[in-house]
Amino acid sequence: MFFCIFLLYLWRIVDSDSHSLRYYYTAVSGPGYRIPELSIAGYVDDQQIDLYTSDIGRNIPKASWMKKKDDEHWSRETEIGKRTEALFRHDVKTAMMRFNQTGGFHIYQVMYGCERRNDGSITGYEQHGYDGRELMALDTQTWTYVPTMEQAQITTQRVNHPDVQAGMMSKDYLEYECISALMEYVEYGREDLERRVRPQVKVSGQEKGDTMKLHCQVYGFHPRAVDVKWMKNGGDKVYSYETTPVLPNPDGTYQIRVSAKVTPKEGDSYSCYVDHITLEEALLVQWEPEPESEKSSVLWIIVGASNGVIVALFSICSFLLYKKKKLVYKASSDCFTEDSFIKM
Repeated sequence: MFFCIFLLYLWRIVDSDSHSLRYYYTAVSGPGYRIPELSIAGYVDDQQIDLYTSDIGRNIPKASWMKKKDDEHWSRETEIGKRTEALFRHDVKTAMMRFNQTGGFHIYQVMYGCERRNDGSITGYEQHGYDGRELMALDTQTWTYVPTMEQAQITTQRVNHPDVQAGMMSKDYLEYECISALMEYVEYGREDLERRVRPQVKVSGQEKGDTMKLHCQVYGFHPRAVDVKWMKNGGDKVYSYETTPVLPNPDGTYQIRVSAKVTPKEGDSYSCYVDHITLEEALLVQWEPEPESEKSSVLWIIVGASNGVIVALFSICSFLLYKKKKLVYKASSDCFTEDSFIKM
């Protein structure tokens, strides 16, 4: 749960034609809650490519196209994972000391990666979190670490010291090694990473007194980046809305739902606006109020079904009462035999 919250918290949506390589490290203060002491997950764009955990003790491919890497690669990544376990145990203990904590369950997380945009420009990032809050981050303008919590000040002073300059080492990795690895992985999975699937759209409404809750379900699209919103009268944006995160489907496509609470007035129209890289022009799918005739027919169907149920229940009850009377009568007859009468 902590990992997922941190992942969503740090997630950045990139351009559809750009690509990114990210790594998420999650270390805990001790085994428990079915969470490995250390886990490392790599992602190209939004697809997980590999996984290392202290429980399995090795790095394994998660995307089918990553199996193109040879055994030497996986052995090397496994050794890196094993060495990292000791480093993160130290990081967790250091963070607990900074927060004056001597026990309990705590979690230290790091996200870093690089991105190559469709215009050829590159960027990198690195963020550290502790117990669900950002602790410090790498400033990619000065290539120094900036504390976002008071407890990280000592650590940032040490790693920024002229004799250490940890930020410059991160710069070399993010701008060269990371980009090189990203381009290699993209070639392996290009067919999957760059496939295009047009979104499907369904709109519906739910009456709640004088207001209407409008729902726009957009599903089955790829890549992930999408723009969905409700529009009024074809131009005005509806600002009061609720939206789910963009969620994955089992087939690798995505879905999202955007809902808006409105008070319809005569002459107003509401449409769901959807823009995606697969569309030549953005879609504008209008919500149509349900005709009164259809509402009436639905009501009569419900009433008819209800009456049918009532008739059926009446018939069943009558049958059961009839059977009960027969059983009572039979039981009474069985009791009043000649022998029983004499003994009474």
